[in-house]
Amino acid sequence: MGTPRRRVLRSRWTSGPAIPLDNPVLVALTDFTARGYGQSVAVALAGLRLRRTWASTPGAVGMWLWADPLRRRSGSVSVWTEERGLKGFTGRPDHARIVRAYRGRGELRSARREFEEFEPDAVWAYALELITEER
Repeated sequence: MGTPRRRVLRSRWTSGPAIPLDNPVLVALTDFTARGYGQSVAVALAGLRLRRTWASTPGAVGMWLWADPLRRRSGSVSVWTEERGLKGFTGRPDHARIVRAYRGRGELRSARREFEEFEPDAVWAYALELITEER
């Protein structure tokens, strides 16, 4: 038998204000592995707080939060109409505070990919492959 697939928890889809129509979208994945379980929980809670602002985040189509609690990992899969929206979000003071607070308390990995159109199942499949790959 093969190796069992890791259990990855995923939040419900949270829509942003942007509508992709038939245009390409930019998908951004973040993956934070905390050194300890305390930091892991705190980072996941910080992500939930940021999610509350998603409906008013310019350029955001939507996002999922995800977690692999046993491996102290969590992150997001966000979908954008363009790079400018992603850069605007990552430069926001509330996002920058979180990044500074957890810098050095784990390992951060990120990836980006453009999709010709937004198909939620295809986007999640891409993200899950990155999340579950052996490092």
